[in-house]
Amino acid sequence: MSTHPIVVRAPVQGTGEARWVRYGLITLALTFVFLFLVLPLAAVFTEALRKGLGLYLAAIAEPDAWAAIRLTLFITAIVVPMNLVFGVAAAWAVAKHDFKYKSVLITLIDLPFSVSPVVAGLVYVLVFGANGWFGGWLIAHDIKIIFAVPGMVIATVFVTLPFIARELIPLMQAQGTEEEQAAVVLGATGWQIFSRVTLPNIKWGLIYGVILCNARAMGEFGAVAVVSGHIRGQTNTLPLQVEILYNEYQSTAAFALASLLALLALLTLAIKSVVEWRQEQTEPSRRRDPS
Repeated sequence: MSTHPIVVRAPVQGTGEARWVRYGLITLALTFVFLFLVLPLAAVFTEALRKGLGLYLAAIAEPDAWAAIRLTLFITAIVVPMNLVFGVAAAWAVAKHDFKYKSVLITLIDLPFSVSPVVAGLVYVLVFGANGWFGGWLIAHDIKIIFAVPGMVIATVFVTLPFIARELIPLMQAQGTEEEQAAVVLGATGWQIFSRVTLPNIKWGLIYGVILCNARAMGEFGAVAVVSGHIRGQTNTLPLQVEILYNEYQSTAAFALASLLALLALLTLAIKSVVEWRQEQTEPSRRRDPS
């Protein structure tokens, strides 16, 4: 029987500031959240329902709106699995292996964080547009990328590329390679090592990254706006359709579709909270000393 004691951590105490400092910081944070998060969300739903539920539902049921919803979900269904595969592969390469250009790979993964989405869209127009580097070849073979769904998928992949990889890299680095090496010694195959050793250790970070990637893919505007062509019923995602309706002074319809995006964001936040709660439930057992 093991004699190792179970470590019990004392509750984290305050840092000793005066009470007015603590309450002032809390008030400032809550005021900021209310003004810049809660109030805009409330305004979206208020404006969407201002003329009644009937007009709200009619705006959502409009054919162009349904086409935008379907296209948004379609692009997201393609982009998230692609980034899932890339994120896991890139994180595995960075965290589990040493190679010459590792720092270059990490820099490229972070590139979409520092490049404006609009600039990214313009780059793809330069490469795949009619007057771009490959434009003549694409036209000759009747392949449409810019102002079509493939270009929108590519642009969305670019802006969402870091989310899963960046969630997994520090997690895998912290875990090290000891467990994988032990599995190799025991004769496990590569797939067995990944499915039975690596995946259980990263599953919560992986789910969290997928949630963030999904949210960004559904709400992306800048890069997609450049490469879409704004063709009604064909290349308009939900954010683009909201912009068009608002510019045409159809504010009720615009806010109705915007409320759908807000609901998707709230749903994503709820799922994220559940994932964090589940992760916290599994942490206490991992923090105990081995017995």
